[in-house]
Amino acid sequence: MVFAVVERTVASLLKDIIGNVQQIIRAEVRLAKVEVAEELGKARRGVALLAAGALFGVMALGFLLLGAVYLLAHVVQPWVAAMLVALGAAVIGGALLVVGARQLKLVSLTPPRTVNSVQENIQWAKAQAR
Repeated sequence: MVFAVVERTVASLLKDIIGNVQQIIRAEVRLAKVEVAEELGKARRGVALLAAGALFGVMALGFLLLGAVYLLAHVVQPWVAAMLVALGAAVIGGALLVVGARQLKLVSLTPPRTVNSVQENIQWAKAQAR
């Protein structure tokens, strides 16, 4: 059996290497876009819960103020009802804030798979350059 040895020019090799590196970079960019989109989805849920918690907090403040008005104006039963409603809204708002903050702690804007892949590609490129 006879094997043909194909000699390639340096320019041809460099052209192939540059083409491969470009393909790798494009793939990394696509991967990064997918990972960032996933993390933004997580962030949206957390922000929505924080906004709902803030809304309930504002409502609680409104009812607290209404209770204070009733207290000062009449010093009778209506303020008790306003204070109970404010307390209930505050508990709900606080719970939503806690859940929303936990959701935001889970968000990572650094795409870990892309970082690992880029590091592997850099090591591969260094090995090819030797």
